[in-house]
Amino acid sequence: MPVTIAVLGLGEAGGALARDLVRAGAVVRGYDPQVTAAEGIIDTGSESEAAEGADLVLSVNSASVAVDALRAGAKGVGSGAAWADLNTGSPGLKRQLAAIAAESGIAFADVSIMAPVPGKGLKVPLLVSGVAAASVAETLSALGASIDVLEGEAGLAAERKLLRSVFFKGMSAAVVEALTAAKAAGKEDWLRKMITDELTAADESTVDRLETGSYQHSKRRTDEMAAAAEMLDELGVPNDVASASRDQLARITENKLK
Repeated sequence: MPVTIAVLGLGEAGGALARDLVRAGAVVRGYDPQVTAAEGIIDTGSESEAAEGADLVLSVNSASVAVDALRAGAKGVGSGAAWADLNTGSPGLKRQLAAIAAESGIAFADVSIMAPVPGKGLKVPLLVSGVAAASVAETLSALGASIDVLEGEAGLAAERKLLRSVFFKGMSAAVVEALTAAKAAGKEDWLRKMITDELTAADESTVDRLETGSYQHSKRRTDEMAAAAEMLDELGVPNDVASASRDQLARITENKLK
């Protein structure tokens, strides 16, 4: 008998996962107030209706509605079914969701999507934690998913994802700001090549070098980033990253003096 999975949220991520689950042989019950279910997905009228008869519920809408979706959908979750929240939320939110689920007798899993879903679908790398982590991983792995289990409470998967996000999204923001400034200065090609060369040359010592350099040379680098932020002002380019770097380095210097 095929497994039945409810997918709440049929946007870019949820829609791709739902379609792949159908192709893998699962019965998929979908709900999205703004998106009509694709062919092969049973379209339902509410979270609780989608959850009826499901072995696993995947909440893939947004962190802002995750609590409401769980409260609404819990009414339809049957005995032995698990609820997995795939939204990008804080560890605290995931623990809150786990507590709400426990009040309704529902096994909960915190699932983090660790790469963009488009182009990967169900093969996107996933991390899962929480009381239902093992059962959720077993169900999804059997359908072809790439999922790793973290031992421990809900929130641990979210923590890993967001720690990674601080680095990747922060680096992306720095690249965007730097290239915008370079374009305004007529030096975009030069800077683009320099960034590419630096990233290509990175090795296992790069992280230590970046970290220790910031602490060892914080005073000089504070002045350097203050000048960089001033230059961006002169170029008419917003300097969110440059200013944040200046302020962070200034805090490091202040803490060293204390």
